Amino acid sequence: MGKIEWAMWANEQALAAGLILLTGGIVGVAGQFRDWEFAAYGIAAGVFVCLLEYPRGKRNKGTSVERTGQYCLTVCVKVFGPVTSNYFVRAGMHAAICIPAAFILSTVLGCVCLAIASIIYLTAAIHGEHWMPILPRKEPPKQSAGGIEEPPQNPPPRPPAEVRRKRLEDLEGAAYVNPIPVTANEV
Repeated sequence: MGKIEWAMWANEQALAAGLILLTGGIVGVAGQFRDWEFAAYGIAAGVFVCLLEYPRGKRNKGTSVERTGQYCLTVCVKVFGPVTSNYFVRAGMHAAICIPAAFILSTVLGCVCLAIASIIYLTAAIHGEHWMPILPRKEPPKQSAGGIEEPPQNPPPRPPAEVRRKRLEDLEGAAYVNPIPVTANEV
């Protein structure tokens, strides 16, 4: 089994927590809940967490897929350097952000989700992970010379090449020999 990349899970959890916190804050403010000021804080905190967590980090394996339109936010997050790339700092920041959201019912779910993301980020930091930006490549990837020139003609499953029937065009003027002998009884 491969090594688990905790930061990937923490990123998805924190982004979902930010959206939940934002939604709960909107509900709290729109409903004029008692202590709705905490719900307004939930809106601001949810927007901040979403902007921080939207750009995915590069995976160690190199199989990272960036989110649509994440380049601008990647540049902004990269500017803050160790404050945003160190997962110990992110874990502490998310833990601190989620505390005021626990004081009103509409943002409690976002608070719990953000606390879980904070724990996962702490686990990622303990395992030595850190955020690396996914930036566009300077040169396009090189195509291998031994690539497939023509797509396959037969649907899968395809028999091995030596068992396949030869097409008449492929034989280039040679007489066609039926590889399966036909007896007079079968005709």
